[in-house]
Amino acid sequence: MRWTVIAATVLVIAWSVHGTDVGVSSLVAGREGAGRLLKGLFPPDFSADLLSAVLTATLETLQISITALCLGAVMGLPLAALIAGNVGAPRWCVSGARVVAAFLRGVPELLWALLFVATVGLGPAAGVYAVALHAAGLLAKLCSEQMEAVDPAPVEAMRLTGASRTATMLLAILPQSRSGIVSLLLYQWECNIRSSTVVGFVGAGGIGQALGISLSLFRYEELATLLIAVLLLILGVDRISRLLRKPLGAATR
Repeated sequence: MRWTVIAATVLVIAWSVHGTDVGVSSLVAGREGAGRLLKGLFPPDFSADLLSAVLTATLETLQISITALCLGAVMGLPLAALIAGNVGAPRWCVSGARVVAAFLRGVPELLWALLFVATVGLGPAAGVYAVALHAAGLLAKLCSEQMEAVDPAPVEAMRLTGASRTATMLLAILPQSRSGIVSLLLYQWECNIRSSTVVGFVGAGGIGQALGISLSLFRYEELATLLIAVLLLILGVDRISRLLRKPLGAATR
């Protein structure tokens, strides 16, 4: 059975690689376009007007990521509490919460962004709603797993005293899973930065919208400056999240 599983896995991987035309030949075929792109990226444009616009777009992306994290946590954490098996929510609540969470995370942020751009219009609000809904679905699943992984002894002790589901969740499950949930929230913030950049390509605000405009107009010097700004933003958020982990009780790395 073990060798059968290994052989099946290898066949599936080979089938996927062959079907997607991944290989050295495809890279060689695109070498000229890659050369033109790399040549156009240097030197980056560091003019004062562009740097001012990049700073504004970067701050807008940061605002989108933070607001989306707050909305995603407000929606996702209650769903996580309903999904967690050791909370003991009614079966119909668990099933409904699982369906909602799967739907929210099953729809990509880009598709959510297209829908919200069509309803609320271009701008950062569409990006916030798109990223927040997808983040809520992810947080619901991951945080519920953190809650289910706690030591069951305090949970059973609370139940034996006659405590309600809510009291058991707040006093026995949540304190044990707090550090893991904090880590997930900080990691989701980092993911929101990248998602905010992607949804900007369809007009949902932020630095991604500026990247899309530069690409469509073949302004590669501006594109290089924007890419540097994205990299610095991601590194900065990663550094901040690492500094916040220890005082908030999350594991540091």
